Amino acid sequence: MTSAQGRVLPFRPADRLDGTQAPGDLGTLDPVALGRRLRHHRREAGLTLAGLGAKVGLSPSALSLIENGRREARVSLLAPLAQALGIEVAAIVGGGAPNRRLALEVRWERAQRAGGFESLGIPPVRVGPSLPDDALEALVGLYETVVGLQQHRAATPEFARLANAELRGLMRTADNYFPQIEERAAELVRVVDHTQGPVTREEVNRIARHVGFSIVPVSDLPASTRTVTDLEHRRIYVPMRGDHDPRSTALQALGHVVLQHETPRDYAEFLAQRVEINYFAAAVLLPESSAVPFLRRAKEARDIALEDLRDAYSVSYETAAHRFCNLATHHLGLSVHFMRTSADGVIYKGYENDGVRFPMDPTGAIEGARVCRAWTARVVFEQPLGEVYAQYTDTGRGTFWCTAVAEQTPNGLFSVSVGVPFDQVRWMRGRDTTARRVSRCPDPRCCTRPPAELAHEWEGRVWPSARAHSHLLAVMPPGVFPGVDDTEVLQFVSRHAQSLDS
Repeated sequence: MTSAQGRVLPFRPADRLDGTQAPGDLGTLDPVALGRRLRHHRREAGLTLAGLGAKVGLSPSALSLIENGRREARVSLLAPLAQALGIEVAAIVGGGAPNRRLALEVRWERAQRAGGFESLGIPPVRVGPSLPDDALEALVGLYETVVGLQQHRAATPEFARLANAELRGLMRTADNYFPQIEERAAELVRVVDHTQGPVTREEVNRIARHVGFSIVPVSDLPASTRTVTDLEHRRIYVPMRGDHDPRSTALQALGHVVLQHETPRDYAEFLAQRVEINYFAAAVLLPESSAVPFLRRAKEARDIALEDLRDAYSVSYETAAHRFCNLATHHLGLSVHFMRTSADGVIYKGYENDGVRFPMDPTGAIEGARVCRAWTARVVFEQPLGEVYAQYTDTGRGTFWCTAVAEQTPNGLFSVSVGVPFDQVRWMRGRDTTARRVSRCPDPRCCTRPPAELAHEWEGRVWPSARAHSHLLAVMPPGVFPGVDDTEVLQFVSRHAQSLDS
């Protein structure tokens, strides 16, 4: 997610999800960082503004605006600038800062342009040669500490739940289909000449090499991480043995690079980036070019089944369900809903654009809410593990048909369910099920309030100790990447970098 000058809200996942700017487009380059790198190389070459301007046909004032990040450099100007300075274009447009001073200048300039800077009461300070390095470092450190404290105070359960609700709303508006990510995934699938069937681990490795990275399985990955990416040495460390599909894990890590994610500014942006990398991984593993014809054939045969999608691409049932929800509305004209639910009925993930009403709190958040006992997502736990179960559920908003599977995971028993409204069930396998239940939730008499006779019999005689879902309710862990042990991660990459140099 790139920052935007003048932004009012700190959380704008639509910057990435609404398709306004193509990943990899040179228009996404940070003009501040580019300008500072250009100034550094100009001074290294011993050129004045006028001298470099004369070589590329720019006035000193126009070149000054570019160096100060006040004007974006035209793409056609980058090669002449690099040639005049005797460097590669990549030295201007990418890579890290050449020195500590330049990195601080870029961070301070970004800070002063960030939305909300004025509200902090910090006066603007112009960065010039007379500003000592230690003073500049103090300014940057003070600003980032103040912003960090603000974000830590905001990283409450309420903030996280509001962020989830807003993100789900954006996904619903887009019908959970994001062309930019589809396009980038399709481009990489074409690079490895993949056309049909499951994407192999070797093809994933080739995709990584195409974008300049190598995937390295390790046995000592920090426990607080799923993957670690060393941007300096262009290596993505993944667990040698994991609980997830190794292809998906590697692709999710690669997604941060391919989608040009920046360090998340808060927990809301962290969540949005997670949605994007999950989408990217699924779009590579189940490419749109082959998955859509596969689903269209199934629709024509009135035989859409998530288990077929799972088996055809060798992915998990949950990945198949996610991918179906990405493609169902845009390509098949089907409205859908999706849930991942624990055995005690608590919602962990959810999406809908078919009118089903999830249980939710006043903020619109559904995470941590409990699903009605009559819904397919909970009834499936009464069936054998791994068995596909289908059911009609009559609700206050109409009748919905759902299919679900319950599976054991390292974190417990969970179900994954996908459903459609009654008028669209004719396309789905399992529509002939006779299983049917009635849900009157959110009426507490449906399943949350015990029968009067039973309640009266045991009144005052039972004291249960509740199991708290602390990961859903606790304050978000501090740090740039929530829950990650920064010291452990840096020790890990340092250790592996030393092995490269030895």
